[in-house]
Amino acid sequence: MTGSHPAQLRFSHLPVVALLVGLIALLVSVAPVQAQEDTSSDSLGVWTTDLSGKLSGSQAAYSNWQEGGVNSLAFTTSLDGTFERRGRHWIQRHQARFGFGILRQDFDQDDKSEVRKADDLIRLESTLRYQGNGFFRIFNPTIAGNVRTQFAKGFAFAGQDNPYPDSNPLGGEIPDGERRLVSKFLAPAFITESIGLTYEPATWVQMRFAFASKQTVVVEDQLKVLYDVDIDKAARVEAGAEYAVDVNRKLSDDIRYKSNLNTFFSFNQTEDPPDVLWGNVLQLKVNDYISTELEVTLLFDKNVDDRVQLKEVLSVGVSFNVL
Repeated sequence: MTGSHPAQLRFSHLPVVALLVGLIALLVSVAPVQAQEDTSSDSLGVWTTDLSGKLSGSQAAYSNWQEGGVNSLAFTTSLDGTFERRGRHWIQRHQARFGFGILRQDFDQDDKSEVRKADDLIRLESTLRYQGNGFFRIFNPTIAGNVRTQFAKGFAFAGQDNPYPDSNPLGGEIPDGERRLVSKFLAPAFITESIGLTYEPATWVQMRFAFASKQTVVVEDQLKVLYDVDIDKAARVEAGAEYAVDVNRKLSDDIRYKSNLNTFFSFNQTEDPPDVLWGNVLQLKVNDYISTELEVTLLFDKNVDDRVQLKEVLSVGVSFNVL
C-alpha cells in the first residue's frame, strides 16, 4: 500500500534560518561532543555494506458498487545502499538511493485510464575524508560530490499548477486531456562538488562545511525555462558554500531514522535564502519481510520556485536485504 502527497508552502527567510539552527542545536545536544574513537585494527580497510530493497503496491477494483469508488493500481520499488571503508586515516563513503513508482487509475465513467508516475528518484553521493591528528582528527578535510535526477519523464496534468510562465506558449491553464512535460532524465540534474571539513560527533551523525560548486543541468531545451537555465547553455553554474548533515540513527531494533540535509549558499545570490534539500525517512520493521516507511522531503530553490516543495510518501511493503 502506498500513499503520497505533494504540496507547496510559502517559506520566508526566518523559517529557513530557524530550521537550520534548531537542527544543529538538536544534534549537538544529543550527540557526544568528542573526537571519534580509535578504529579497531580488525576493521581497518574492511568495507561495510548495507543494501536493501523494497516493493510495495496497492490495487482496488469496483463493479456496480453503488457507494462509489475508483479502479486503481499502484506499484513502487526502491533500492537504498551505503558502502563505507575506514582506513587508518582515510575514510570513504558512498551512498545511493533509487526509487520508482507508477499509478494507474480510472478517471471517468468510460473506464478511461492513464498510467502516471508516482515516484522517481536517482540520488548518488560520495565522500572522501582524511582523519589526521590534532585539529584534523576532529575536523576531517573532505572532498564530496552528489548527483540528483530522475529516470523517466514527468508531467503536469489538467487541474494541476502549470509551472510554465504565462508568457511561454505552454503557459496558462492546462486544458482537459492535455499535459505538460516538466522533467526527464538529466532534465533537471543537480550536481554538487565540494571541499571542506567534516565533523563527526557520533558514528550516526556527520556535519560538513565546505566551499562548493553547483550545476543545474537541463538537456531538454523546452525545460530550461523551468529551471532558470539559459537556452544556449547546458547548465547553470554557481559557486558558493555548502552545509550538510547526514543522520542514520537506529532508535530501536525495529525503528530507524535517516535524515539528509543539504544547503547551498550561492555567492551570486547573497540576498536570497539558500537552496535547501531535506530528506527524512522513518523505517518501521514489522517482521523480517514486512516494513512500513514514512518519507518526507522538503525542497527549496528560489531559481525554480519561491515556495517550498513538499513530498510525503507513506508505504507498506515487502523489504529485503541485498547485502
